[in-house]
Amino acid sequence: MTPDARIAATIELLDEIIASERPADAVVAAYFRRRRYIGAKDRGDVAERIYATLRHHARLGWWLARTGHADSARARVIAELVLAERMSANDVAARFSGRQYAPAPLTGAEDRLAAALATHTPDHPDMAVAVRGECPDWAAEPLQARFGDRVETELAGLLRAAPLDLRVNELKGTSPADVAARLADVGVEAAPTPLSPVGLRVRGRPPLAGQALFRGGTVEVQDEGSQLVALLADVRPGHQVVDFCAGAGGKALAMAARMGNKGRVVACDVSERRLIRARQRLRRAGADNIEPKLLTSERDRWVNRQKCKFDRVLVDAPCSGTGAWRRHPDARWRPVDLVALTALQDRILASAARLVKPGGRLIYATCSLLPAENDARVAAFLDTEDDFTVVPVTAVWGDAVGGECPSPGPYLHLTPARHGTDGFFAAVLERRTSESAEPAGGLSEIRRSE
Repeated sequence: MTPDARIAATIELLDEIIASERPADAVVAAYFRRRRYIGAKDRGDVAERIYATLRHHARLGWWLARTGHADSARARVIAELVLAERMSANDVAARFSGRQYAPAPLTGAEDRLAAALATHTPDHPDMAVAVRGECPDWAAEPLQARFGDRVETELAGLLRAAPLDLRVNELKGTSPADVAARLADVGVEAAPTPLSPVGLRVRGRPPLAGQALFRGGTVEVQDEGSQLVALLADVRPGHQVVDFCAGAGGKALAMAARMGNKGRVVACDVSERRLIRARQRLRRAGADNIEPKLLTSERDRWVNRQKCKFDRVLVDAPCSGTGAWRRHPDARWRPVDLVALTALQDRILASAARLVKPGGRLIYATCSLLPAENDARVAAFLDTEDDFTVVPVTAVWGDAVGGECPSPGPYLHLTPARHGTDGFFAAVLERRTSESAEPAGGLSEIRRSE
């Protein structure tokens, strides 16, 4: 494709994203599936510009309003070219030539827009913090309350493109160092992740789907934060484990690998489509101890029949996804009903807790940065479940993960700005045995500190 054709494709694709209710990555994937003639480099260039434009959503809208220009996919791409890519107004006009495969020529209004933006960048001193940080109104106040004077830094971290992290499959009998060396042999540069002992961070975004290491299940694409949540479950060979909201099975696979295929992992979800994807991944990974289980809801009868049978129950709850905004920049602009979400999280946590045996652990996690979905949900759960107590992550980290715990409090709090991972929350809760008492410095002390 010519540079002009790539711009035309960007406008066409952005129009589809704006008109669709599906996530942007699904729209992008479908767009390229229908156009297999587009080469890998061209797909990469178009996708990179699309996601850059989506990451500048609020700021581009602010500039269009400031210049009095109507909002459209075409106007946003023009503004992105000038503000972010530093293309001159004359160069933009040359790209919009109307020749074969190029966008139609600029209108008079579009020409004036490009000229008006030519001396600016995406940011402007008059912008509100929420606009500069690409933060929707519903999340601005709770994020400000949580981060205080760090809010701009944290929002900036959510704007940077996420790295490509891999989890090395322990079932394949290899190490991150060995895998990094094998990747280097095929021109892929990777280094150990700072916190996960089974993670690698890849330089750039090389195509991995065709690599033998990926096809053979030696590596899985998984953010380092997600790896750490799975490791915090501290599963052992022979354990009975439930991944209650398994999705496509990334954390279930990580736990099965840590268990050495000994014991059982039940991967539950209410979506058959997601479980089908999970089955494909577990076959590739050689995980023989995972049982996909389709649930009708969080209160499925199966849960009641399995009460108090499991050593570990991981709940990676449906959430607002604020911690993953850097991966899904369009998601921040989709409607979110926090009241409905937190009610669902409470129901899921209460139901999943029934599966935990005395002395077993319940791990509650989200990829959210909002206290209402995290600490507040754990506090609400503990107010009604007297037989669970908090196990501080600092007490679990050494054995489960190794190294120094990056989160000093009772719970794990990860953010892109501080840790380079997606934003994750995790709490480890243990069901008391009939003989156990609350440990010193335990639940009551933690509650007082909240």
